[in-house]
Amino acid sequence: MKKGVLLNSYISGLIADLGHKDRIVIGDAGLPVPEGVEKIDLAVSSGLPGFIETLEAVLSEYEIEAGIMAEEIKVENPMILEATRAKLPAAVEPEFVSHEEFKKLTENCRAVIRTGECSPYANIILAAGVTF
Repeated sequence: MKKGVLLNSYISGLIADLGHKDRIVIGDAGLPVPEGVEKIDLAVSSGLPGFIETLEAVLSEYEIEAGIMAEEIKVENPMILEATRAKLPAAVEPEFVSHEEFKKLTENCRAVIRTGECSPYANIILAAGVTF
């Protein structure tokens, strides 16, 4: 059995397959998944699993160099924004785009990890960094 924080075999395999600059999304329950983009659906019920817990588990194995969030989160969901900033590596400050632009950017991501989060704009695109 795998030892560590992230136990989901699909997400672990996805992370192992990513190259520098490849992107994945961690999204709330309502984020649309573009056609042709893999959806890893973790949602069990409203709030389970949560966005922050999922982000923390993914970051335990995923080296990132950038994160992108919707500008609207600053006003509509500041608690999730601050919790996200606390989980991101110190060198990564999220870039902000409109929610419409965010949804367009998801079209070029390798996968969307859907959580059970039911609060507004709890979504982030993470870009793979390198470990050297």
